[in-house]
Amino acid sequence: MNQPVIFNLQKFCVHDGPGIRTTVFFKGCPLRCAWCHNPESQIFLPELLYNAEKCTGCGQCLSECPATAITRRENAIATDRSRCQACGQCVNVCLRSAREIAGYTASVAELVAEIEKDRVFYEQSGGGATLSGGEVLCQSQAAEALAIACKTRGIHVAIDTCGHVPYENLARLLDCTDLFLYDLKHLDPTLHKEYTGQDNRLILDNLRRLSTTGAAIFLRIPLIEGFNAGDEHISALAEFCRNLNVRQIGLLPYHNTGSSKYQSVGRPYDPGQFAAPSPERLDQIKTILQQSHPNVTIGGN
Repeated sequence: MNQPVIFNLQKFCVHDGPGIRTTVFFKGCPLRCAWCHNPESQIFLPELLYNAEKCTGCGQCLSECPATAITRRENAIATDRSRCQACGQCVNVCLRSAREIAGYTASVAELVAEIEKDRVFYEQSGGGATLSGGEVLCQSQAAEALAIACKTRGIHVAIDTCGHVPYENLARLLDCTDLFLYDLKHLDPTLHKEYTGQDNRLILDNLRRLSTTGAAIFLRIPLIEGFNAGDEHISALAEFCRNLNVRQIGLLPYHNTGSSKYQSVGRPYDPGQFAAPSPERLDQIKTILQQSHPNVTIGGN
């Protein structure tokens, strides 16, 4: 089994399932959500992050790049990302920590060892480990091994998924997962593709199939004005959810806390194009969805 590619392991998380949790973020995602707050999660391989505000232009990195991807342009340092091999040699010599590599391989044993360090917090809070991404189920073999290792140690396991994977990837995790956190962004396939790069047919089909298994599912809906927070779509969501076997619907208002990351990965982002619904609108949406499901919350969990 190949070692999983991870881009972060975050402790004391309280919005990735019940209780206090350790969240393992697997790198790589089949979607390209226009509002993604972790753009460094999208590419499956390690990649360079560059913070131009920290860079002093000292030039230490220029001679260290074996791919000659780094050049000086006037008074600034530029990196040709098409040539960059994410080897990390420029990171090692950067005096201001302006460069870092997002993504690294870690063995299942190493990840379990980190997760186990906080067992006492899981036991006191009803928490555990959450396997997230990117899209964790794109690395389903490694995810299964990690989930089994946690379960055999009595640690609660949650899987956070966008659902755009072959159903077999979901099915192999059924027996070793306590909770699925399942994202649902839009019911219209055309709009879904416009904003995420993929249509939603596989996502909806997988959600329906998963719902019939009796698995514990928390449905999570990111809410974004101008995309999926209008009356027509919310009413359609309420009707769609009426036929699903989910334990909770969580409404996640849009936030732009990750917008600064886009410059570091060399991709454009307009933080002004998205907005969260107002608190009053969130309450309205919650009331509409409660017509089809009694357990609707605002905020992650």
